[in-house]
Amino acid sequence: MQPVVLVTGASSGIGSALCKRLLREDAGVRLCLACRSMQKASATKAVLLAAHPTAQVTLVRLDVSSLESVLRAASEIQRRFQRLDYLFLNAGIMPNTHVNFKALISGLFSGKAVHMLSTAEGLITQEDCITADGLQAVFETNFFGHFILIRQLEPLLCCLEKPSLLIWTSSSNARKSAFSLTDYQHSKGKESYSSSKYATDLASVALNKHFNKQGLYSSVVCPGLVMTNLTYGILPSFFWKLLMPIMWIIRFFTKTYTLTPYNGAEAQVWLFRQKPESLNALMKYHSCISPMGKNYVESRKVNTAKTLKSNLLLMVFCTK
Repeated sequence: MQPVVLVTGASSGIGSALCKRLLREDAGVRLCLACRSMQKASATKAVLLAAHPTAQVTLVRLDVSSLESVLRAASEIQRRFQRLDYLFLNAGIMPNTHVNFKALISGLFSGKAVHMLSTAEGLITQEDCITADGLQAVFETNFFGHFILIRQLEPLLCCLEKPSLLIWTSSSNARKSAFSLTDYQHSKGKESYSSSKYATDLASVALNKHFNKQGLYSSVVCPGLVMTNLTYGILPSFFWKLLMPIMWIIRFFTKTYTLTPYNGAEAQVWLFRQKPESLNALMKYHSCISPMGKNYVESRKVNTAKTLKSNLLLMVFCTK
């Protein structure tokens, strides 16, 4: 049977690169691009069909920062498909980012330069806002909208005979120190992006506990440091011109500087090749690249504080 795949945030960056790579892996895949902008989604579809004229590519409008849009899209997806084999939860935002330039400059000349540039730890903060649903925008876009989509699509995802896989796009910036169960929307902090990505890590563990017996599995990936519109928006363009030569040099010494969306999608494509039931629920799969430019995947354990936080998150979100 032809696999049915839905990708959120598929119109640019890693999402777009992922769609191209999936069709190269399996030209028979039934691919649905779930995007906020139909204009951009149509342009991406045209590019995909130019390379794969017989590909089955459809579009659905989905804005994960709007629960109304999520519910409407879920209804449309259920109308079109009888099942979903892979759901790539890739859409995300990092708005109103502020950079600590003092920490950046001093960090570049310290022994922690690679770690700092790989994780942005201590470098960036965000000014979040409230959505029309009354939720924190980063929390709703990066995590909660996707979570509601999963719950709405359970009839298409849960099948013991043919297990399905959720694949969350996490980040090296996902840090336990930025997340609190007493403020899981991160309304009181300045690291909403880091908090939301750590929430996806915890949610993946919790979802496995809740749904594996129903044939639904969940994994998280880290694309590494990828230059996309999200990344370019962090600094003024002249700073990137100064940093890029340094970053290309650092790439020879660190495996997580994937830099291009194609390389960043490596872990997602690798998971597409695996049997969902064979994967370790406590692992995060990282896109990596060798000094010679060879892509590969490395697994590292998700930091869940001995699963206590994931169990609590399960109680908060997974109970009906």
